[in-house]
Amino acid sequence: MTDVDRQTQLAREHRERQEERAKKPPSSRRNTILGAGLGVVVVAGGIIAATTLLGGGGGDDPGGQAAATPSASGSAPAPAVDPGVTAPADPATITCSYRKDDSDSPAKKVGMPPTKPDLKAKFMTIDTNQGKIVIELATAAAPCTVNSFEFLAKKNYFDNTRCHRLATVETTGLGMLQCGDPLAKGDGKSKDDGTGGPGYLFGDENLGGIPYTRGTVAMAQGAEDANSNGSQFWISFSDENTQLASAGAAYTPFGVVKEGMDVVDKIAKGGIIPFNGDPMADVRGEGSNAPKLPVIIKNVTVTK
Repeated sequence: MTDVDRQTQLAREHRERQEERAKKPPSSRRNTILGAGLGVVVVAGGIIAATTLLGGGGGDDPGGQAAATPSASGSAPAPAVDPGVTAPADPATITCSYRKDDSDSPAKKVGMPPTKPDLKAKFMTIDTNQGKIVIELATAAAPCTVNSFEFLAKKNYFDNTRCHRLATVETTGLGMLQCGDPLAKGDGKSKDDGTGGPGYLFGDENLGGIPYTRGTVAMAQGAEDANSNGSQFWISFSDENTQLASAGAAYTPFGVVKEGMDVVDKIAKGGIIPFNGDPMADVRGEGSNAPKLPVIIKNVTVTK
């Protein structure tokens, strides 16, 4: 039994909780749709939680509290019920729901994924200038997420894009590499890094099905914007990320790294480019600390 298979059983047990959560109306949309999460600040030998970006862009107040104001476009909030999957108990009847992103966030539009997911997808390979990362996909537990990645990969959506954020335990209390913003510069200077997407959004899946431990790969979205996934994702390289779940944060976990954690570790050990010279700006939600070793995705492929 694979790691993903073992975790899929947990996903089924948590499905009822996931569906109940999806019925609750989400908070107002934030200016930065994608990439909000939890940061922690090390103080006096302890840690205190602070709501901040899991990926850059403005929109939070400097005190670290999440802004709950609508986007400048005045777009409507995400639907109250949009789990992304209908009739998940029977794989043959699964239908995915993708909706237009009306937030005016930067986008590289390549169309909408098909509503019928490919349930045979097994691995996603990310070829970067730093090395190859192979992810075993939790397709049965997160079919619509995997379906989106397969669609975007076939459209060459991720080609020549940069991983824009490196969160380290020393600076934020978390350990993750974040990628998937097609327009990110990844230079530690652009406040728009972490705001880009494919022009569509979709619902959460598999919440609680795979813990956010080292090797887990999960979607990035606003902490208060449930069911607003796009194309951004993060790779965990620290078990410290399990605190995200205990703090109530919810990010769709859709796979586990099977090859290439040494690549992620190399990137992490390379250190960060502090956002505008201030590493704590990442914690305050003012921008993203970028990896000092540039990480350029050359190609993404999904195989069966």
